Amino acid sequence: MKHLLSTMTFEIFNPLFNVVKLLNNVSKLAFVTSFVFLYSCSSEQQQQAAPPPPSLPVIAINAGEETVYQEYPASIEGTVNVEVRPQVEGTLDAIYIDEGAKVRKGQPLFKINDRPYREQLNQALANLHATEAALENAELEVEKKTRLVNNKVLADFQLKTAIATRNGMKANLQQAKAAVESAKINLGYTLITAPVEGYIGRLVKKQGSLVSPSDVQALTDLSDVHELHVYFALGENDFVNFKNTFQGSTLEEKIKNLPPVTLILSDQTAYAHPGKIDMVDGQFDKNTGAITLRATFPNKEGLLRSGNTGKIRLGKQHAQVLLVPQMATLEMQDKVFVYTVNDSNKVNKQSIEIVGKSGANYLVKSGIKDGENIVYKGMDLLQDGQVISPQKLSSDSLKLTAYNK
Repeated sequence: MKHLLSTMTFEIFNPLFNVVKLLNNVSKLAFVTSFVFLYSCSSEQQQQAAPPPPSLPVIAINAGEETVYQEYPASIEGTVNVEVRPQVEGTLDAIYIDEGAKVRKGQPLFKINDRPYREQLNQALANLHATEAALENAELEVEKKTRLVNNKVLADFQLKTAIATRNGMKANLQQAKAAVESAKINLGYTLITAPVEGYIGRLVKKQGSLVSPSDVQALTDLSDVHELHVYFALGENDFVNFKNTFQGSTLEEKIKNLPPVTLILSDQTAYAHPGKIDMVDGQFDKNTGAITLRATFPNKEGLLRSGNTGKIRLGKQHAQVLLVPQMATLEMQDKVFVYTVNDSNKVNKQSIEIVGKSGANYLVKSGIKDGENIVYKGMDLLQDGQVISPQKLSSDSLKLTAYNK
């Protein structure tokens, strides 16, 4: 009976089970079809959303001639810098000039009280006259004793004694004359005059001050600045390059062939007159490893004074050198790189060797070739081998871009 019921139940519900099974298979097929459709749409959207190659400015690198300038700190001095000091001791009675005044050679500057020195001169003159009188008396004594010896009234010994006394008087006369000249010199030192033409510095002593040759400070400084000596130093490598740049078998010949140099003042302006290098020190400084050079500049207008500072600008000519803008480079681990662009618009990260700078450009010795294209800006997000859309910049637009920067 149980078996019969089971068979009847199976036969009743079997069609319904088949329908459910069929519906389940249809649902699975619809799900798979929907998934495939959605995946296809998603892939098409991803393909359509792929970003285009970045559009970056590109410039062509060309070789040409370029002058590179280097600047070296310099000190400026007059051709003559004199400390004006007293040669005798005394009270400063008069000051004839003011600070900063231009004076000519021989012009009176200071006056020291001369009365003590006039008295010394008078005393020396009196001593001179006394010595002259004593010498004259000794001459008469020699003349008298000579006659007596000739008449055999006196012995030769007495005549020789008179002659020795006369010779001593002659020596005393020379001493007296020297004392007079010394007194005149000291009296002349009481008027201090300008040893050279130039400009007066600070006046340390005032009228009425006691001055002496042993004073630590000079009365003033006097600078002859019609020409200026500008001193600067080159390191050993710079000096070797400096010598190798110019023609001549000796250093003297190279100095003659040197072009004019420019003096850059403290306000970064160029001095109106060019100068000429005319001296190289005889040895390097052991402490700094540098050697001193001197350039001479005219200063007829007196615009510069001794003690000014500035920089000497030296130029070096480079022939057939490649110029690369600094903003088109990347620096990593003490190396400089550029991104070159090939015919397929792929970029290649390339290191370059730099030999100098000129304004906002690097002077490149190797790493790129004449006519090669490089990325001008936007290199930070680039990767080696990436494809870009190059936008070539003309020379005019390049200058405008640099100006706006």
